[in-house]
Amino acid sequence: MIKKIKKNRYTEVYALGQHICMSPHKARRVIDQIRGRSYEETMMILELMPYRACYPILKLVYSAAANASHNMGFNESNLVISKAEVNKSTTVKKLKPRARGRSFPIKRHTCSITIVLKNISLNKEEFQRYQYNILDLNKPGGWITKEKDTDMTCYDMYNNGGVWDKK
Repeated sequence: MIKKIKKNRYTEVYALGQHICMSPHKARRVIDQIRGRSYEETMMILELMPYRACYPILKLVYSAAANASHNMGFNESNLVISKAEVNKSTTVKKLKPRARGRSFPIKRHTCSITIVLKNISLNKEEFQRYQYNILDLNKPGGWITKEKDTDMTCYDMYNNGGVWDKK
């Protein structure tokens, strides 16, 4: 018997930031670090990373969490970033005056960032998807077993230098 799981669309909350004056490539460098992590872990990472892109992304994650707690009544400790994407937005074009009456074009790239938070307390299967087992003594080798549907793999910090591998 195949059991279909209904996806509840009321478990996701998002925040959208448009026309942020930053290259999409530079914003993606930060977004790739926080995708799939919990809300509290994301806030710590964004506060400690040295990139300029962290501040607008921090504000967006905070705004999405505020939307989740105010509009839906979710608890912030149960939120996980299920989707985070950066898209290219409009390009601001200016002219800089140069010698002999010439001009030089300046292009300021902008981006739009979307952060989607999912409440994992409502669905046990979704919670297990984001769960990592660090030490499993029943299996040969013992270390790190991960669920099949995870977006990233995590290895033990003490055995092989703390490698994070993204798909």
